Amino acid sequence: MVPIKTKKELLKKLNNINKSNSLGLVPTMGALHLGHASLIKRAVAENDFVVVSIFVNPTQFNNQEDLLKYPKTLTEDIDLIKKIASDIIVFAPTVADIYNNTTESNTYAFNGLEKVMEGAFRPGHFNGVGTIVEALFRLIEPERAYFGEKDFQQLRIIQKLTEIQRLPVQIVGCPIVREPHGLAMSSRNERLDPKVRKKASFIYDTLLSAKQKFGMDNAFKIKEWVTQEFNENTDFELEYFEITDVATLTPIQQKIENTKYRAFIAVFADNIRLIDNIALN
Repeated sequence: MVPIKTKKELLKKLNNINKSNSLGLVPTMGALHLGHASLIKRAVAENDFVVVSIFVNPTQFNNQEDLLKYPKTLTEDIDLIKKIASDIIVFAPTVADIYNNTTESNTYAFNGLEKVMEGAFRPGHFNGVGTIVEALFRLIEPERAYFGEKDFQQLRIIQKLTEIQRLPVQIVGCPIVREPHGLAMSSRNERLDPKVRKKASFIYDTLLSAKQKFGMDNAFKIKEWVTQEFNENTDFELEYFEITDVATLTPIQQKIENTKYRAFIAVFADNIRLIDNIALN
């Protein structure tokens, strides 16, 4: 399994696929783990052909140190992909090839979805995400594209992207895959000290407790409780905890009947930023 390195080479490969065959896309930044594997397996099950892109997108990093530290493990990534299916197309382009030597992001208006939580703490992040995802969609023209719910805000942004840019792609959201102790799988987990990584079950445990409290307490009290829990745990630093409407990602003011809510959290552990979320109803 030799990765395709250029858009020209990829188009040549895709042009040999019969148009009656379905094509699925799993966009990744590499450093693949079992969470990515679950996306790829679902794509393989639901499509005749699958492209897995591996591209560390510079325009979605507002912290350049984070970009430099992001793990690049292409050989190991290909080994994982081969174990799923031998005919998966791996697209691993360079920054210059993707951005045509101009590494700048487009500017999007996502109807406010981009202004809260990750958008508030990572300026420009979702413009970068939108830029690379739109470029991949227009280049590959998949029927379906697969994204994990761990990055639920990103999932909603990409759903909105297909709507505003009129991109004929079905966005498939896939459940969060967790480590045995509950921590949501992420490429960043590999950078955690093993002891801290084990203790990080605290994040998911807190979300589970918040879900339980959601049936009894108001959102303000739950947010106060979560903040206090992290104030008392010196292993972690809470950046934000929010309960929002699933559709609009608007922070809750009061519960509205027949409205779906989700809790979102961002935490620093070992100076490494971790995010997670959970459906509340």
